[in-house]
Amino acid sequence: MNVITQKFLVAYSATVSTALLVVMSTGAASSRPTQFDEIRVHRIDLTEPDGTLRMVIANKDRLPNVIIKGVEHPEMGEPRPQAGMIFYNDEGTENGGLIFGGRKNEKGEIVDSGGSLSFDKYGAGQIVQLAGVDDRENQFAGLSINDKSQRIWIGRLDPGTVSIALAGADGKKRIRMQVAADGTPSLAFLDDEGKVSRELAPGK
Repeated sequence: MNVITQKFLVAYSATVSTALLVVMSTGAASSRPTQFDEIRVHRIDLTEPDGTLRMVIANKDRLPNVIIKGVEHPEMGEPRPQAGMIFYNDEGTENGGLIFGGRKNEKGEIVDSGGSLSFDKYGAGQIVQLAGVDDRENQFAGLSINDKSQRIWIGRLDPGTVSIALAGADGKKRIRMQVAADGTPSLAFLDDEGKVSRELAPGK
């Protein structure tokens, strides 16, 4: 074996050994989760191995419109003015989310203030929503349980008044139990038009 051959074999052996070491090191590193002390992003997409979208965490400028089977549909609603987290089912269709926001407009009015945690029925709208809103247009906080329409509401609608409302499948309220700001309780039964047909209250 001449000197040139010996040098070639030494170089070849070193190259193969280095490559093997790099592959082993890379494989070992990829099998361990990456750790961060702090990360700053505008949006994070959580996907399945096949690319199906399962969750989005984003600021208000990057939160997507309604997504159905992986396709975004801007025509199905206005852009969301809040930051938050949107959940998607196994088909990549939106089925709930957590959103929150709040700001003042150019007139100094409070808008888009509050938060909502909701879960949707497969192929339909919300079935459970926990929400609190307090701005120029709405002031309420509570839990809503829905079918095709709202069936149960537990919370505050008017400032100082808390209530529980039960509705039929058509969404019409039929029973309303509430306590006013001054502590006065009442139980009202409503007819098909929403008028009080009978009421139980102190002094009545």
